[in-house]
Amino acid sequence: MTDRFSEEDVISNVTRLTRSQLLSYVEGELVRPEKSDTGYVFRRVDIARLELLCDLSHDLDLDETALAIVVSLLDQLHAARQDLVSIARALDSLPPELQTRVLAAMKRP
Repeated sequence: MTDRFSEEDVISNVTRLTRSQLLSYVEGELVRPEKSDTGYVFRRVDIARLELLCDLSHDLDLDETALAIVVSLLDQLHAARQDLVSIARALDSLPPELQTRVLAAMKRP
């Protein structure tokens, strides 16, 4: 199974996506595929993002400006979640007494 997809692969896999929408999403940087000599190369994450864009666009009738805002917020939320996971891992590596002090400090207003 491949992890890299051409424009044609993407159009056939994301059934509600038109070529013009795909190019619009790429130009608007809502999805950022790699560029090769033969055209754009998409990853699985790009396909998942394109499916989300189609869902938001078609089901919620969002225009490209609204899509950009929603996707930006989702990206920020995802980054914050990754930061929290990193913080939790760092806390787990601390000695228990220090973990207790840090958690107590976090609960203070």
